[in-house]
Amino acid sequence: MNKIQVGFLVSYDYELLKFAIPPIYKESNEIFLALDKNRKTWNGSDIHIDDSFFEWIKAFDTDKKIVIYEDDFYQSDLTTMECEIRERKLLAEKMGIGNWLIQLDSDEYFFDFKKFTTYLKENNHFLTSKEHVQICCFKINLYKNVNGGVLYVDKFDKFMVATNQPKYKIGRHGKCRSIYVNSIALHDCLSRKREDLIQKLDNWGHNAEIDKESFMKKWDSVNETNYKDIQGFFYLNPMDWKTVNFMEGNSMNEVLQNFKNDKNMKISQWFLMKKNFGQWFKFLFK
Repeated sequence: MNKIQVGFLVSYDYELLKFAIPPIYKESNEIFLALDKNRKTWNGSDIHIDDSFFEWIKAFDTDKKIVIYEDDFYQSDLTTMECEIRERKLLAEKMGIGNWLIQLDSDEYFFDFKKFTTYLKENNHFLTSKEHVQICCFKINLYKNVNGGVLYVDKFDKFMVATNQPKYKIGRHGKCRSIYVNSIALHDCLSRKREDLIQKLDNWGHNAEIDKESFMKKWDSVNETNYKDIQGFFYLNPMDWKTVNFMEGNSMNEVLQNFKNDKNMKISQWFLMKKNFGQWFKFLFK
């Protein structure tokens, strides 16, 4: 009880876990990697996970915190989103109700996980409360790797990270009171090789909602010289990501460090206060 339990859904982008696991390793009690035992995506496509990945896990996991959890996560009679929600709930049960249940994706890299887990530990009373809450952080969405760096969406995006009750409704969203904390992660969302991006768009929980042809046409055309002349980058409603910006870096580690050092990458306390008061009042009588 009262543990910091972290779970990842492992699929075609498993190699990204080599960036996602190290920042959260020390502060986690256990880390669960959920894999479909038949190596299927939520869309039923086949995936291959190379043995070298498991060798990396074995070498990296010096404190024996990492648990491989395999199950039948793909169900042919469910949509991709329904498969995702089902897997998240099964993973949460495996992680142990009564603990802080943190679920991350392979492409999410925390800036300061210790600060986030300190907040959770200071609020362990939620673990025995009947109130359902989800603890939210903010992420920076990476759009495309270009010469000399990466294009990123120049506004923060919220994302649900931890909960006391895994009542997921859409992805990690529990449709309950959100509590926002001043923690940031880099989301290596769309900044991947073209063939890997298409694989993601075909197999993730939002696949049925995307106009893939239109999205890829814009993604193909934008680069480090013309990005200021183009608008509307989101994969659902394009103008939700109106503009992108450029961050230099010749590797993911260098890009991550440059974001950490950027003084503009911060959340104001006034913004957090307004968001949290609004959520508290919204759910006060529910």
